[in-house]
Amino acid sequence: MKKRTLALTLALTMVLTACSGKPQSTPEPTPDPVPTPTAEPAPAYDEEKTADVIVVGAGGGGLAAAIAAAEAGAKSVIVVEKLGKTGGSLNFTSGSMSGAETVIQELDGIEDTKESYIEDILSNGAQLGDREMIEAFVDEDVDAIQWLWDNGLSEYTFTEQGGKKSVFAPEHQLYSIQRTYKPRAMDSANYKSAAHEILDKVMATYDNITVDLYTEVTELQGNEKGQVLTAIAVNSDSGKTVRYNANKGIIMCTGGYSGNPTIMGKYAENGENYLVGGADSADGRGIRLMQLVGAKVDEDTLHYIPSFPMGLEYAPGKGRIGDIYMWKAGGICVNQNGERFVDETLDEVVPRETALEEQPGAVQYNIYTDKIIEDLKANNAAGMYQAFYEPDDGVGHKLIVEASSIEELAGKINVPADALKKTVETYNAAVDSKGTDEFGRDFSGNNLNSYSVAINKIEGDKYYACPIKALVVMTLGGVSTNTDAQVLNEAGQPIPGLYAAGEVVGGIWGKYVSGGTGVMGPIVFGRIAGRNVMEKPLGEGEAVKAASFVLSEDLFPSKKADTETYDMSGLKDGEYTATVDGQNGPMEVRVTVAGGKLSDVTVVSHNETEGIAGPALEKIPAAMVASNSPIVDGVTGATLTSGRIREAVKACLDNAK
Repeated sequence: MKKRTLALTLALTMVLTACSGKPQSTPEPTPDPVPTPTAEPAPAYDEEKTADVIVVGAGGGGLAAAIAAAEAGAKSVIVVEKLGKTGGSLNFTSGSMSGAETVIQELDGIEDTKESYIEDILSNGAQLGDREMIEAFVDEDVDAIQWLWDNGLSEYTFTEQGGKKSVFAPEHQLYSIQRTYKPRAMDSANYKSAAHEILDKVMATYDNITVDLYTEVTELQGNEKGQVLTAIAVNSDSGKTVRYNANKGIIMCTGGYSGNPTIMGKYAENGENYLVGGADSADGRGIRLMQLVGAKVDEDTLHYIPSFPMGLEYAPGKGRIGDIYMWKAGGICVNQNGERFVDETLDEVVPRETALEEQPGAVQYNIYTDKIIEDLKANNAAGMYQAFYEPDDGVGHKLIVEASSIEELAGKINVPADALKKTVETYNAAVDSKGTDEFGRDFSGNNLNSYSVAINKIEGDKYYACPIKALVVMTLGGVSTNTDAQVLNEAGQPIPGLYAAGEVVGGIWGKYVSGGTGVMGPIVFGRIAGRNVMEKPLGEGEAVKAASFVLSEDLFPSKKADTETYDMSGLKDGEYTATVDGQNGPMEVRVTVAGGKLSDVTVVSHNETEGIAGPALEKIPAAMVASNSPIVDGVTGATLTSGRIREAVKACLDNAK
């Protein structure tokens, strides 16, 4: 029985082996088990938020987009803003508006046409603008101004000309008809522009719109359907990362790069010397974020950086509109070579703007005398001089250089004395001729106007110089969109879910900006984006990838951690005060030391712009007390104010030792 059983077992084994197709010789060893693949761990975020629409940037475009999305049926809208308040560039401008066939012109009895407005914008932009985009703007602009009017603009006080609210605006190339509007903010302590004030008030009526301040978007992400519906951000207060998910789409309203001299220096001659007239936070990073998910940027538009030839430098690299205007009464402007370069009295802004941009350092020196000051005042043209320069505590007073001779003046402003002397002599001879000079400046006295109120030679007992620089408050290059505000890829197709409005969009206006479009452009295209993100099908696209042209990371200087320290030992208890130069006047700070430590920091008085400096005035003193040190991080968007508080506190602590 045992032999038979063994034989059957062997036979069965041979059959099974043959059926298996394997050789009947040595059995194959059993392989090691293959490990089961595991998914990559998902990035960890401190917080995750979802809404129908995510708006990045709370300037005019972002606020208008959020409101329009809510009006179009969005159940939830989140506005993400890296600064401590809304408004963006509206915090740095009085907020002139413009429009054709508007309710304001109708009330003023002014007949205008959209066609004329379109042609003026194209002409002012050196015929480099996008006609289709401009037409879309002009059409929507009428309704946008009506919306503002219906939501309170009708109750505002306007700067008028001849009893009309529709005016000409000499700070820009003039329109062919009065279509600029200059309403003044009611709450001037917190708002510089009426548009910002109205947008904030209207947005506050929507419970489904929330604003996350001090939160900067650092990345956009696409999904497997080619849709861009995710934004990753960091909150500067808490340091936490937040993932924002949009059901319908993301609207980018992050502004231009007028606060980034590195980009301006790459794309414009002397651009690194332009004064920054807006927020440092206008760094252009939003443009790069969209390029990294495929957005097209026409590099040729990045040199479209309009400037004002009237920049008053109140802090290194920072400026405001504040020309001393001595050339109106016979003064001249020279460059760093001591030479004139333009007809100073030309009533066209663009040629003077372009001429200054091309000068070394983008700076011109107003050269004038006491007689010129007298004539400027006598002709009621000295408003800026009397506000900013003449008073001892005026923000521009310290810029004025005085000398008893042209040669001495040249030495003080560091220009060649021989060249400046020759320039003045040539100019004085032209005045004596009562004709015109090589630049076309008229000395006949027959054509006096608001740009030339008096004719004088450069002569007297005293000579003065004051530097004025090219000032930038906005840029005109950026990503490409269609008239629906959808961001386009390099094939000219919309990137599903991604919209943009405001200065982050490039190529609309051309090389120069027209009056009022800097305010109304973002609002108009923000409204268009807000409606379309809700009404248009989301669609699908190709896999998200970076565009072939992406702004280099080198153009965005890193925010290095402050390595400065301050020795807090040896402090005597007591109260100490210090005064430092502020934006529009002195800042006084009081420090209390108790138990050898910093127990209180109070900004007693200041002349900062409240709407911009507010977050720094609130946060910096508390941070200093909490850390027992004057060395704390500045507040984004209010770095100058942060630095002034730091300077004053250090002075107080020096006195406490």
